[in-house]
Amino acid sequence: MTTKQITPETQDEQIRQLYETAFPKDEQIPWEDLMGLIVSMSLDFTAYYQEDDLIGFTIVYPRRSYNWFWYFAVRQELRGKGLGQQILSLLLEKYKDSANILDMESPDQISDNQVQRRRRHDFYLRNGFRDTGVGKSYGTVDMTIMMIGEGTFTMQDYDEVLAELKSYWDWDEQQ
Repeated sequence: MTTKQITPETQDEQIRQLYETAFPKDEQIPWEDLMGLIVSMSLDFTAYYQEDDLIGFTIVYPRRSYNWFWYFAVRQELRGKGLGQQILSLLLEKYKDSANILDMESPDQISDNQVQRRRRHDFYLRNGFRDTGVGKSYGTVDMTIMMIGEGTFTMQDYDEVLAELKSYWDWDEQQ
């Protein structure tokens, strides 16, 4: 597996298509805005390949107290083949010296994709993440925070990281 750092100059249509199909529309930042955030927020946007074939990508917001694993996607036809596990292992190795968090759709909320949410939640639990008990609702979607590494994560921490994001990009104006 090889990796490539994605910037506004190195982006490609295949990565954009995966981004726009892997996440619900209301969880996406418009692509052009996301490209700007890569620079302004110093996001780690990494694409993963087998030979020249895109497998998936991750976007991490590196922070001093913990890193936020913001987006993680594997092409749909490649899911369930261990490739997501390989990507997560690479990511955890890269950020092994700090705590890491991610937010995901709550596996407990009744929804059309509840089975998918539970599989995703179980995947992260198998890989050492734990539930923090912290979550928020956005419109009709409940999100929960998972964490790996030392320390705790509180609602205040969540509010702070969201305020940082809002200082770079006001998603309320984009909705």
